[in-house]
Amino acid sequence: MLTDLVMPQMGESVAEGTVTKWYVKAGDAVQKDQTVLSISTDKVDAEIPAPAAGVLTEVLVGEGTKVNIGTVLARIDSDASAGAARVAAPAPAAAVAAPVETPAQAAAAIVAASPAPPPPVAAPRAAPAAAPAGDDRRGFYSPLVLSIARTEGVSMDELASIRGSGTGGRVQKKDILAYVESRKAGGTAPAPAAGSAASATATPAAPQPLAPAPAPTVHGSDVEVVAMDTMRRAISEHMVRSVHTSPHVTSLHEVDMTRIARFREKAKAQFQAREGFNLTFTPFFVAAAARALRSFPAVNASIDGTNVLLKRRINIGVAVALEGQGLIVPVVKSADTMNLVGLARALNDLVARARTRKLAPDDVAGGTFTITNLGSAGSLTGTPIINQPQVAIMGVGAIKKRPVVIDDAIAIREMMFLSMSYDHRWVDGMLAGRFLSAVTEQLEQMELEGHF
Repeated sequence: MLTDLVMPQMGESVAEGTVTKWYVKAGDAVQKDQTVLSISTDKVDAEIPAPAAGVLTEVLVGEGTKVNIGTVLARIDSDASAGAARVAAPAPAAAVAAPVETPAQAAAAIVAASPAPPPPVAAPRAAPAAAPAGDDRRGFYSPLVLSIARTEGVSMDELASIRGSGTGGRVQKKDILAYVESRKAGGTAPAPAAGSAASATATPAAPQPLAPAPAPTVHGSDVEVVAMDTMRRAISEHMVRSVHTSPHVTSLHEVDMTRIARFREKAKAQFQAREGFNLTFTPFFVAAAARALRSFPAVNASIDGTNVLLKRRINIGVAVALEGQGLIVPVVKSADTMNLVGLARALNDLVARARTRKLAPDDVAGGTFTITNLGSAGSLTGTPIINQPQVAIMGVGAIKKRPVVIDDAIAIREMMFLSMSYDHRWVDGMLAGRFLSAVTEQLEQMELEGHF
């Protein structure tokens, strides 16, 4: 019996990942749950286990190849023996799902495709998976496709005329990029890629002239060129997509953290002795945000086309810096159901596994709101970029002692700036201000005694 090993869903907003390493080769025997390859996305580097025991008969995607969620990466034969396995070499990256970095490369990939169906070994068949909401029919498009259309000035009528290479003729990223490049060159929209659902009834368009590739930049001997690694490239793409998708607005509030700072100072030695790890400010931030989200569920949401998805669960992602390796956002599930000790334990576990690269795909999936600690590097405040498809992200700045006026008297207090960037398509300034006021009130008046 053949079992497909597919690219898993590795976060709500993750549509693709890159195969970074195979630990086994075609013909090797594998055990169920044995690590067989590593996948990298902008959210997590994860080791993917075998879904069944048997022999890895086919490897369909080579290392360094970017693939979509649901793509078949390999096949395992549960009935085969290692000596009798049907061995297939890893498919060349260009024949599977070559990384497309620029519109010119996307157009070249479409034009160069042969109209004949590719050989079965080299063409991974997509795993049956439900299409994203609002993207299952022509006329409904993914947020990424709509974002590219807005950026490139492609009207909805033009978008509807593009013949997509996805299931049911759905327009994908490569299709709109190829269309844009063809339009710039004075041509017409290219035909769907060979083997797509649309190509069964459509004749491939003639190759269109492509703009010449830009000449490589020449640097002097005083410049060191450092290539982005896979995670940094993925983060870069995700951040650019977020800015193109959401009109960002940022609001700022000031918070008096004196009570929490004094309580933490008093409790941290006992907490360290009992729990075995340091008590940070982060559990207090998560607790305050979770309680405020209960009162303002419109902030605990995402946008799907012209629909807003209000999330019943409050799952808070917390950005974790990986020393020299980018950023990752593990998620505390149902954060509003935990007390401060429970939040501290959950956060410590997620942060420890993030920094040892042991997070599972589910650890970064399902986030509904994100917190980033700008103050960990000394920043007083900042304007963070929204973690798509969420509608808001909260930034906490450094806690500093400053003179402030209280009841017409000057006092030295532990003060902090609280910022929130939000998607102005849904969240307006009034809602953002009321939400931040609720978080501020929670932090300044939180019940502390009895938690530790």
